[in-house]
Amino acid sequence: MKEPNRDLYREAARRAERKLGFLVHLCIYVLVNGALLALNYSQHAGVPWAAAPLLGWGIGLLFHGLSVFMRTTSAAWKRRMIDHELKKLSPDA
Repeated sequence: MKEPNRDLYREAARRAERKLGFLVHLCIYVLVNGALLALNYSQHAGVPWAAAPLLGWGIGLLFHGLSVFMRTTSAAWKRRMIDHELKKLSPDA
């Protein structure tokens, strides 16, 4: 098997770590909010107070997921910004 380029390997490792980080975040979200829902409905079935952390944390989890899995769009956008800045800094411009 051909040895991968060191930079490509680092990028692949970084992406894998980001995906694992999201998976850990998702598992903790499910466990903690499941426990909060169980506590909520065992103690106060009429008042759904557990919906607040479920929704708030869920929004954070959504943005975490978007930042991990929507990388193609942000990478292309970042590349265009770098190209734009390089054009501004080049002496030929």
